[in-house]
Amino acid sequence: MAEQKEKTILSNVRHTHVLEDGTEITHTHEHTHTHTHHNTKAVVNRLSRAIGHLSMVKRMVEEGRDCSDVLIQLAAVKSALNSTGKVILKDHLEHCMVDAIESGDMKEIEELNKAIDQFIK
Repeated sequence: MAEQKEKTILSNVRHTHVLEDGTEITHTHEHTHTHTHHNTKAVVNRLSRAIGHLSMVKRMVEEGRDCSDVLIQLAAVKSALNSTGKVILKDHLEHCMVDAIESGDMKEIEELNKAIDQFIK
């Protein structure tokens, strides 16, 4: 799989994420360690699968399909997204976190904990 290396230098770049429930999370990235992504292709493939399932859900609703069938398809979307999250988390732990700790960026652990809390909600 293709490896991507990205040097993150985002000191004090403030941005906001809006969650599905409307909650806004604003934060900055203040780290300069290397982000190495080994599973980019796998993540993109899994996201494509989730998008396909979600498109099917939309079509099913528009067509007035049975609610039970729609719920089953929604479960496939959730499963695909959770699977994608696991790949990203594993990659982050094995590479980004190791680099962060080696470079003394202990704040990255705090950021990871916040991200996990949001992901698991």
